[in-house]
Amino acid sequence: MVASVLTRPTLVLNRNWQPVSVTTVARSLIMVWNSTARVVDPADYQLYEWSDWSATTPEDGEAFVQTVHLKLRAPEVVCLTRYDRMPSHVVTFSRRNLFKRDMFTCQYCGARPRRDELTIDHIVPRARGGHSCWENCVLACVACNNRKADRTPNEASMRLRTKPVRPTWRRLYASPGAPINSWSRFISEAYWNVELKE
Repeated sequence: MVASVLTRPTLVLNRNWQPVSVTTVARSLIMVWNSTARVVDPADYQLYEWSDWSATTPEDGEAFVQTVHLKLRAPEVVCLTRYDRMPSHVVTFSRRNLFKRDMFTCQYCGARPRRDELTIDHIVPRARGGHSCWENCVLACVACNNRKADRTPNEASMRLRTKPVRPTWRRLYASPGAPINSWSRFISEAYWNVELKE
């Protein structure tokens, strides 16, 4: 039980209350103990330092870590005390990230078949000099990929649903763990729905 609580995700905000990362409950408690972060209560936005947080009592059903002397509430959100920047990263082009960018959806017909029924299609075919990059690759179901064959979408009279672009990297989901409902108070809709990894 303790191990599973310690590995739960905790949202990390910078000093300006912008989401910059996701860490574990264990790491977030260390950050609060070291005074590099404070716990944010999602209900009323109150900030807690270690002495204040360790004095609070978990409510019924609330996740906590049992120590020898006390029960520590598992923080859902922490705010850094000094860091005020936003990390900038580039999304690595990979099969996994392409599936996430295109949301497991055929970019020609809009179908959402099983993962093994989706293929990566080169808009300008590789046989004609097309490269494997964000702007030239999309997901396509097997039927659409066979129909398009070694042609461009225009030549095959097939229209792309969206223009393929390099996605923006979202650090929030660079760590494993599903988002927690209280995070919606700090995260915009765009962040909430993107699950790209570096």
